Amino acid sequence: MNSLLVLGGARSGKSRYAQARAEVLDGELLFVATAQAFDAEMAERIARHRADRGQRWSTIEAPLELAATLHAESREDRVLLIDCLTLWTSNLLLAERDIAAATDQLIEAITDAAGPLILVANEVGLGIVPDNTLARRFRDEAGRVNQRVAAAVDGVVFVAAGLPLKLK
Repeated sequence: MNSLLVLGGARSGKSRYAQARAEVLDGELLFVATAQAFDAEMAERIARHRADRGQRWSTIEAPLELAATLHAESREDRVLLIDCLTLWTSNLLLAERDIAAATDQLIEAITDAAGPLILVANEVGLGIVPDNTLARRFRDEAGRVNQRVAAAVDGVVFVAAGLPLKLK
């Protein structure tokens, strides 16, 4: 399997599962981070996650230009772990970028990848309907990104309470 999408809710264990899947593969490990540290809590969270990954991992930040990063960094001897598509979608939305076009580019990068890709995303459509326009648009955009990526990858796993369920 060359590409895997790992979905789940907040604190479901999806990132831990994705990291474990990456670490059993041969090759260099590259973490592609989409988070941006807009406040002290997020900066601390990012630092903690980076430390938890350990010395075997390199990290590159790609809050907006995810497809270009995948094209530039994908190699047969390198495993890319992209965490997460939901933050990437949020970044695009707040930057007023064309999410559909960016997703087209991402799908092309996934299809063209030379080595293994593991992508992480939140499943945000299982809760209540948001009470404001921006939140509803975000939920809808994230759902569309997840559907498109799920169709393009070789495998999809949903993680709930730390337990993986194979969907594809």
